[in-house]
Amino acid sequence: MSSLFERIGGKPAVEAAVDLFYEKVLADNRIKHFFEGVDMKRQANHQKMFLTYAFGGAPNYPGKSMRQAHQRLVDDLGLTDEHFDAVIENLGATLKELGVADDRIGEAAAIAESTRNDVLCR
Repeated sequence: MSSLFERIGGKPAVEAAVDLFYEKVLADNRIKHFFEGVDMKRQANHQKMFLTYAFGGAPNYPGKSMRQAHQRLVDDLGLTDEHFDAVIENLGATLKELGVADDRIGEAAAIAESTRNDVLCR
């Protein structure tokens, strides 16, 4: 069976999804404050690499662990389940807008959900 990465359209699809995803995130009053002062081009590049890995398109992810990457957000900005849910919601809406099938959106959401405890540093 092919990877989710391949089934959603590979690198061009992930790149389009991340760009649209961050448009949605930066417009979302629930979570946009987490990105104030962040180099969004760099952030998007990290996210593209992570999703490529998480969706089965690369054997490893060269960036920080989820805990390392989010510890400051938990400690200093109060990142919670509510915020994590908003991110998942924006990811789903992004994939839907790009025409990804519902079963694949569900698979992407399950992959994202599997990172919840690490992202929230618990």
